[in-house]
Amino acid sequence: MEKVVVIILNYNGKHLLEKFLPGVVHHSKPYRVVVADNASEDDSINFLRQFHPCIQRIQLPKNEGFCKAYNIVLKQIEANYYILLNSDVEVTRGWITPIIQWMDENPTAGACQPKILSYHHKNKFEYAGAAGGFIDTLAYPFCRGRIFDTIEEDKGQYDDIKKIFWVSGACFFVRASVFHALEGFDENFFAHLEEVDLCWRMQQQGFDVYYHSRSCVYHVGGATLDASQPLKTYLNFRNRALLLYKNATSTELLWKQWLRITLDLIAAIKFLFLVSRKHGWAVLKAQIDFFKMKKYYKPRQHNKKLNTIYKGLLPFDYFVKRKKKFSSL
Repeated sequence: MEKVVVIILNYNGKHLLEKFLPGVVHHSKPYRVVVADNASEDDSINFLRQFHPCIQRIQLPKNEGFCKAYNIVLKQIEANYYILLNSDVEVTRGWITPIIQWMDENPTAGACQPKILSYHHKNKFEYAGAAGGFIDTLAYPFCRGRIFDTIEEDKGQYDDIKKIFWVSGACFFVRASVFHALEGFDENFFAHLEEVDLCWRMQQQGFDVYYHSRSCVYHVGGATLDASQPLKTYLNFRNRALLLYKNATSTELLWKQWLRITLDLIAAIKFLFLVSRKHGWAVLKAQIDFFKMKKYYKPRQHNKKLNTIYKGLLPFDYFVKRKKKFSSL
């Protein structure tokens, strides 16, 4: 069995493979890199055949989305650790070693992420992951280094190893045995917040989730689905509702679910009248589809209340109390 395998899920990302794959291959040695193609319609496969013939390719017959595609692919790869890497990530020299050493030394570490900085503004943290992810009491995700649209400059303030709540799917180091024991990503999510859900379930089973700053990568972000698309709004709202419903305790849901619904409806009204009708309808559709999907989940009598969840309500703290940085929370 191999120790580490790097897996890149590609969908119509030939231009990203051209730009970033050579660096990934070079800086990941001696470990193997696999490209899983999610039924791309561009020239990705021909590019790989011509310029990277030694890289293993796993071709899926149709676009399965992020969650199901990775679940299918990882069943075909035997390793101690998987590194799930977005195709729009620039890695750096020695990016793998610190995290794998840490996870070797800490057997309760189920997942870990590096410092994730912006590819376009390399002195700033990147939106999706930054210096480690957290959620608030209603499952709003945020990061050290990024709260809503406030992005911090990297000044070494998060140069540490810290227990966090979730690891970014942009660069997701995961212990393979834990991934498979938890049956991988929840495919109902399709894409977005599936990594938060997996990390929540890990912690329910006694595993820890970490950030390690001695490893650093640069992420473009939004290369597959940017924030301007209603689909991203839909997935974020629907999946956050699923995230809370399936992982919170029954007692917590007595009030959290209804408060979340109220706030999401307020957000839908704001979108409809002040931002974009398409995004407003996306939020409303997310609510409807969430209620349809509730039937797929079992009762939560075994769920535990985790102390890694921020006890405050992030939108209130950010927009009303004006707490813009992680250090002020």
